[in-house]
Amino acid sequence: MAEQSQERCLLLVDDEPNILRALSRLLRRDGYTIYTAQSGAEGLALLQEHKVGVIVSDQRMPEMNGTEFLSRVKDIYPDTVRIVLSGYTELSAITDAINRGAIYKFLTKPWDDDLIRENIRAAFAQYEMVDENRRLREQLQAHSAAAAAGAPSVAPGNHAAGEPARDLFDSLPLALAVVKADVIVRCTAPAKAMLHLAQAAPQPQGLELPESLRPLWRQAIEGVASVQGIRRIGTWEQCDVYVGRLTDSTDEYVVLLTKCDGTE
Repeated sequence: MAEQSQERCLLLVDDEPNILRALSRLLRRDGYTIYTAQSGAEGLALLQEHKVGVIVSDQRMPEMNGTEFLSRVKDIYPDTVRIVLSGYTELSAITDAINRGAIYKFLTKPWDDDLIRENIRAAFAQYEMVDENRRLREQLQAHSAAAAAGAPSVAPGNHAAGEPARDLFDSLPLALAVVKADVIVRCTAPAKAMLHLAQAAPQPQGLELPESLRPLWRQAIEGVASVQGIRRIGTWEQCDVYVGRLTDSTDEYVVLLTKCDGTE
């Protein structure tokens, strides 16, 4: 996952000002930009003005309780990571909200300082991983037209009418390849390096996928029936591997590799 490079914005929602003050004092030391709201309605208004990654909400609030508030947040801002503070007496409502996907985790009152700090750090890591994956998909999709125009199934070095687009594809800083069957028909320099193909001699039919990657690849493309964006298929040699169908009219696929820590 990418290192933290963006502002971490946290929203705290509780109808008791002293709770908001205590949580703000505790969490400010971790470098967050903290917004506070004393009701669900006020929290929704703040979310319209600020991009927030993690939300911590009290459960017992008048007019709109925590699970109702976070369920609304899920519908409007599904990528936020939502945590509820609750007492054990409200466990049934919390469990239902978790099952519906409205809540990432619930923490009990009174809270443990170290535990709540650790859970919020983990929540931001989850949010940033999803955000980074979306950014990579958007970046890859933005280059799909260049890849489609510049990736005919011919040997590297052959000249064709789409040569300017081919040059653009070759110059991309991404580890990006176009694959048909088990053959790489187009490949950027970073992808060649990550696939251990930097020294491979060009072949008329293209370069073969590394044998150790083929099982993951073959299993993945069975689920990519049409152009539906890019999805992560797994990890190979400390790289996250993403695959997407290049166009509906060909059997060629875009493959993106990004460095990771080698864990799922």
